[in-house]
Amino acid sequence: MPRRTPYEQARKVGHYTTSATLAVLFVLPMLWTLFASVNGRQANDGSPGWGVANYERLVDYGMGLERYLLNTAAVAAVTVIVTVVATTLGGYAVARFSFPGKNLLFLVTLAILMVPYTTILIPLYVFLGWIGLQNSLLGLALVLAMFQLPFGLFMMRNSFEALPAELEEAALIDGCTTTGALWRVLIRGVAPGMVTVALFSFLAAWNEFVAPLIFLTDGDKFTLPVALFNLQSGSLGSVDFGALQSGVVTAAVPCVLVFLLLQRYYVRGFTSGALKG
Repeated sequence: MPRRTPYEQARKVGHYTTSATLAVLFVLPMLWTLFASVNGRQANDGSPGWGVANYERLVDYGMGLERYLLNTAAVAAVTVIVTVVATTLGGYAVARFSFPGKNLLFLVTLAILMVPYTTILIPLYVFLGWIGLQNSLLGLALVLAMFQLPFGLFMMRNSFEALPAELEEAALIDGCTTTGALWRVLIRGVAPGMVTVALFSFLAAWNEFVAPLIFLTDGDKFTLPVALFNLQSGSLGSVDFGALQSGVVTAAVPCVLVFLLLQRYYVRGFTSGALKG
């Protein structure tokens, strides 16, 4: 094993030092929030110390924490399913088929990223009223899925283009239809890309605040970010900071767990098309 030069050793130390520093900077605010949620007078019902009183008040707030979590989970689930299915089929079509207007359709879909997000929320609110999905979790999920289509389509097109065309040709020769080749053969190769799209869609839907605030008017349909905003507003100018910190921790835990579970596939999804060619 060759011995590292002083320059290589210094570069390695600098790499690890920088990575550790960035990790601490990202994790420290979350650790402070966790600490504040279980420590202090509010956390211990009036006396300094440790306790879970903040979480108890959060559970009983408004329509109940369980209701807000279920609403948020339902919106995130529908958003993920719609986004993954639509972008997988769309990415397959754009990558494998030639049809009139293919490039134009792809560019128009990507152009959604160029439209300021908040400028079309009101027109979308009116449109949802026309189709009977105003003030509904389904309507909100479809809107959130629409904003995930550009990135998802781009990711899935690259994932399909990274696969050898011979795989699909062999499946067709063996008697598979185009749809059969997709679901029996190709879908395994693009699974990391699908997981990446699903992860981004989940995080966007779970943490979205502006769209639920505009599209939802019934308190029993609020998602967790909107409920936490109302908790932050307080009554008569008072804010329950302890319960608010508990809500932040509660909202962050599912995101952290999902990311840790899917991190391996997430990295593979981003690099799936890097070595194509």
